[in-house]
Amino acid sequence: MKIGILGAGQLGRMLALAGYPLDLDFVFLDPAPEACAAPLGEHLYAAYEDENALAEFCRQIDIATYEFENVPAKTAEFVAHRVPLLPAPLALSVGQDRLSEKQLFDQLGIPVPRYMPVATREALDLAVRHIGLPAVLKTRRLGYDGKGQALLRAAADVDAAWQKLGASSGSAKLILEAFVPFERELSCLAVRGRRGELAFYPVVENVHRDGILRVATPRANDPLQSEAEDYARRVVEHLDYTGVLAFEFFVADGHLLANEIAPRVHNSGHWTIEGAECSQFENHLRAITGLPLGSTALRGPSVMVNFIGHPPADADLAAIPGVHIHHYGKTPKPQRKVGHATVTAADEAELKQRLQRLQALVDASAQ
Repeated sequence: MKIGILGAGQLGRMLALAGYPLDLDFVFLDPAPEACAAPLGEHLYAAYEDENALAEFCRQIDIATYEFENVPAKTAEFVAHRVPLLPAPLALSVGQDRLSEKQLFDQLGIPVPRYMPVATREALDLAVRHIGLPAVLKTRRLGYDGKGQALLRAAADVDAAWQKLGASSGSAKLILEAFVPFERELSCLAVRGRRGELAFYPVVENVHRDGILRVATPRANDPLQSEAEDYARRVVEHLDYTGVLAFEFFVADGHLLANEIAPRVHNSGHWTIEGAECSQFENHLRAITGLPLGSTALRGPSVMVNFIGHPPADADLAAIPGVHIHHYGKTPKPQRKVGHATVTAADEAELKQRLQRLQALVDASAQ
């Protein structure tokens, strides 16, 4: 079977690496000339709006999927009319827009921080009066890794936030959200098969800095596991979803507040390659091709650390027992995810020691 992937970044790369043992082949469509997944399949170098390239993409494949949620809606519809596209375009349209996400969560009874849409400077003032400060002003679309947002701590920050995110056109598609003084950030990775079967990985505790995920740690027997699964189940069943979906939450007062969904495999699930019985990448492919889902059980204690900007030297990484290195084939660049390492261990004490050694290397390489 030949799988088409819209996008050819590191997620597409890891999907292909998981798929070749299943006798799957891959075609990528991506506008980047040096897309890092390109060596792992055929790369159609074209814009997502190029209908000739999209038609060729569809001719070569049996099933299509995507590795990031900002594929244009028209592209998704074009592909979906020619080959099965999983997850379906509805999930993309919701995942692309923070307002649509929040409205869906409201509809499904999933708690969210207070929010209001913002299109004009006057609407921003109204939203600030209604929600209060501190708050976070965000673009509804395209923001990721801390981009497209501004923290408003006091009234003096409002104008600067508008100048940064909304003033260029006089009107904008923004959303103001109440700032959540969270205790933890968790994500829940759900996988749903073509016949509606469901599986969940252990929730993952995430640490961000400058809006970028730095460390992701799966938590076996977390007290919020069942609550996270309940909310994720509501979303995937409502969307008639097929594949892996990541649901990110804030933990406040001991309960979950929904932040956002990612209708794809996710950075907080990279630990599953070595840390789970079946990785999120293999399970996504199993789901969209109709194979039985693999076990989401932990193999043992593990943690993932992202390489941001520049990775440590391989010799230093390999000297730490239990460290598994993943490079993405990307040119080092500040604030860019260029790889990650997963650390595994026999017990939590050993994991902590190995993580400390790894973190020291990662911090030194970023300086």
